[in-house]
Amino acid sequence: MAISKKNRKKFYNQIIENLVITGVAAEGKAIARHNELVIFVSYGAPGDVVDVQVKKVQRRHLEAEIIHFHQKSELRQQPFCNHFGICGGCKWQHISYVRQLTYKQQQVSDNLKRIGKIDYDYDLIPIAGSEQTQFYRNKLEYTYADKRWLTADELALQEIITETEAAGFHVPGFFDKVLDIDTCWLQPEPTNQIRKAIKKFAIENEISFYNFREQTGMLKNSIIRNNGRGEFMVILVCASGLDKKRDKLLNHIRDSFPQVVSLYYMINDKKNSSVSDLDAILVHGDPFILEEMEGLKFRVGPKSFYQTNSQQAYELYKIARDFAGLTGTEMVYDLYTGTGTIAQFVAHQCLHVIGIEYVEEAIEDAILNAKFNKLENVTFFAGDMARVFTLDFLSKHGQPDVIITDPPRAGMHPDVTQQILHSGSKKIVYVSCNPATQARDIELLSTKYKVTKAQAVDMFPHTQHVESVVLLEVKN
Repeated sequence: MAISKKNRKKFYNQIIENLVITGVAAEGKAIARHNELVIFVSYGAPGDVVDVQVKKVQRRHLEAEIIHFHQKSELRQQPFCNHFGICGGCKWQHISYVRQLTYKQQQVSDNLKRIGKIDYDYDLIPIAGSEQTQFYRNKLEYTYADKRWLTADELALQEIITETEAAGFHVPGFFDKVLDIDTCWLQPEPTNQIRKAIKKFAIENEISFYNFREQTGMLKNSIIRNNGRGEFMVILVCASGLDKKRDKLLNHIRDSFPQVVSLYYMINDKKNSSVSDLDAILVHGDPFILEEMEGLKFRVGPKSFYQTNSQQAYELYKIARDFAGLTGTEMVYDLYTGTGTIAQFVAHQCLHVIGIEYVEEAIEDAILNAKFNKLENVTFFAGDMARVFTLDFLSKHGQPDVIITDPPRAGMHPDVTQQILHSGSKKIVYVSCNPATQARDIELLSTKYKVTKAQAVDMFPHTQHVESVVLLEVKN
């Protein structure tokens, strides 16, 4: 049912009573229906019976918040994080992990059916759940602000707030609002201790926190990375000036946390917080930390891309390699290779791997890691995928037997799917962080290839996000 512009105002702030939530939907929301209207409900669970208040009116749906429970779903569990519902992360903490996996697998199969138009039988392998459902990330970025977000409970107390600074995450929908985090359950300690130590030291030493509206203040961000060895890298991002205070803070981090084996800072005087174009200046320790898989070592620097769940990345790569069915004689193309982790992971099982990636810095990391791992049968190329991966390129470097592709969330460019169709490859292993765009691309490839296997992989417990690995084989 479409909602006309004329009628939209009457729905806003409307209270809908005894709404039965029936499923889950995009962006981690739950879904319900009322008088032919689709309603997306924040932090709902299938089986809830609730009263909701409409907060947003779209052309074809409403978005609402729960204001009262008549009956709570049997799927619900107590969220473990004090910031649940405010932070915006880990939106499925209130749903049991077993049921989260069910919904994620359903998301993959539904997209293949509805968008990919896969109406035949294929081997749908049960989802690979994450052994760790807390403290599973190897990278987090925190934001510092001079005026923190005040919760509804704090506002209700009407007390004078003495500590206004924040060290945490942006509140969803607000570029200038930062929630001060007590404990984040995503990355192992001493991550929380490091963040709190930076905040405390900055306050005590009058190091100013950033103001997003006035664009003033020194302390902006900290990026914390860790590996399986319990080693940490900290990158402090500051505005220019106050060098002595910045250095004093860096020394405090170094002296307080022996786990920090690599310490950097970056100067950011821009209006945005992106760091890809900034110089990283090493002030202590090693220039990188090491991640390891099956004897392969990957050097992770301050701006390197590496899957943020190391343990599940290993499971993901094993599935991709298994789907490829390599015998040692194949020419493999690894499209959107990033820093070449998948390319190097499969290198020992094939004749040669060619990796292509549009980010030049990532290819530089890939080449260094390949040399570090003494792999001589991998070759990397940087450039726009649609312009590099051409028939002329294939003619020059060899026809693929297997293509592994792991594109960004937007999926593959249509020109790339066309080149795959003309590549002569017998198999395509499509790894995706977005099952919807994956299914779209698979439908484009269906003139020549058929889906034979699919498996979902949970990289991010307690969120709606899911990875999907699909094997396509050339039709007879």
